[in-house]
Amino acid sequence: MLAGVDGVIRFRRGLRAVVAYVRAAPGTYVWLTVLFVTTVALHHMSPSFEADFLRQRSTNIHELSDNPVRVLLASAMWIPSGRWLPYAVLYTVFHAQAERWTGTVRWLAVCAAAHVLATLISEGALLWAIRRGVAPASAVDTLDVGVSYALAGVVAVLTYRIRRPWRYPYAAAVLLFFGVPLLTGRTFTDLGHFTAVLIGLACRPLVAGPGKTRNPKETPAATRH
Repeated sequence: MLAGVDGVIRFRRGLRAVVAYVRAAPGTYVWLTVLFVTTVALHHMSPSFEADFLRQRSTNIHELSDNPVRVLLASAMWIPSGRWLPYAVLYTVFHAQAERWTGTVRWLAVCAAAHVLATLISEGALLWAIRRGVAPASAVDTLDVGVSYALAGVVAVLTYRIRRPWRYPYAAAVLLFFGVPLLTGRTFTDLGHFTAVLIGLACRPLVAGPGKTRNPKETPAATRH
């Protein structure tokens, strides 16, 4: 009987901790909710309709030329892979931590800077390649939606959440993770991801001072947010 009561108490404590964590990162979980709804919607579309639908919300050269603001916003509300759960994990590990640390406004500013600037730079590079015959002219209509540029920027800015000297191996791992595909694949999305990382690292003045840096050796209970 006592074991059952103790289990209920632990469950309630765990539930309260989860609720508190989510409430401390409202932007992250509102965004995740939108992505869940749009992912469900994608699963109800035929493959041909889905491709056309996403292309109209893509930050490709064609759409950026006609509706830059609309597609920059709309492209961040869809996951082309149709797999939401991995992003729920990534958002919880990275976005929620960054939002809890910096506050919603500054977290959102980092996301916007990484998403918008990395998109414009990578698509600009693609346009340069098209004009020089390196890429086909049809690449102006390529599919380019998703949230990975914003995620890469936030992963990078979390470097400053970690105390020295631990932040240096973390930063090196992030640069390696996103830099190797750029060297081997050399696609415009690889360039976009690496650019987003550099933008995230450049956002240090934006996030400087909002909270205590974290020592990876500390336990979660010992770390104050």
